[in-house]
Amino acid sequence: MVSKALVAMTTSLLILAGAFGSAHAQPKPAGGPTTSPAGAAVYFVDIKDGQTVPTKFTVHFGLKGMGVAPAGSDKGNSGHHHLLIDAELPPMDSPIPSDFNHLHFGAGQTEAEVTLTPGDHTLQLLLGDKNHVPTSPPLFSDRIHVHVVDQAAAPSAQATPHSGRHPSPSGAKVYFVYPVDGAYVTPTPVVRFGLVGMGVAPAGFEKANTGHHHLLIDTNLPPFDQPIPNDFNHLHFGAGQTEAKINLPLGRHTLQLILADENHIPHDPPVFSQLVNVVVTANGRKPPTRKHHRTSHYH
Repeated sequence: MVSKALVAMTTSLLILAGAFGSAHAQPKPAGGPTTSPAGAAVYFVDIKDGQTVPTKFTVHFGLKGMGVAPAGSDKGNSGHHHLLIDAELPPMDSPIPSDFNHLHFGAGQTEAEVTLTPGDHTLQLLLGDKNHVPTSPPLFSDRIHVHVVDQAAAPSAQATPHSGRHPSPSGAKVYFVYPVDGAYVTPTPVVRFGLVGMGVAPAGFEKANTGHHHLLIDTNLPPFDQPIPNDFNHLHFGAGQTEAKINLPLGRHTLQLILADENHIPHDPPVFSQLVNVVVTANGRKPPTRKHHRTSHYH
């Protein structure tokens, strides 16, 4: 006859084994085709959860167990940083979006100056491979909260004008292949950049008569003697991209392209496109015109 103590012990062991089995069976986040080594991690170097920061501040990206390489680079055990602002983690088996909330640092940057509106925001780092797809397993930092306050920057902290801007050749021109002015687009359009009279080169790569694209969304042209900001309204394509899929809220928006050198500083004279106005609708089509029915009155 089996004792009650033995039955209780057996039951406890079965429950414990079941608990371990369930935990082991839980799905882990799936990433893309590029593997990340064991122990690799991405983190914020100098910003802590709950910290108060000014509207413009520098974020330093930390990475251990892997190296940093520009987008498009096939170097093993490497990737490049993406900063998620006020956004949840995107799908781990697809390219990370490039929009207001997902900032790409495809030139291999390990720090960036960002500008945020006053109030509360969340920040999170996510590493992407050469194609902007998270690694497997994915490497992402803790999601931290920052409180942004509007305060005047001290003179010493203000951006210093740069001398010796790179010249742009006569006739150089940047333009939109798509969309055109007045177009109706979906919330996730693929914007295509056109360039005449100059070549495209990644950020950090100094070569005469070249630059990389920046997309300005709902904002004016920045100062031409300073690095172009990297924030919700200024999207950088430092890997040398000539097109990008972006996310736009429904409604009317303005788009403008500006070329910049290896340090994100516009050329002299600056090379920028005409301002393009677009309307974002759910299906990318113009809404049907409402017909007004007139009621006839007979006397």
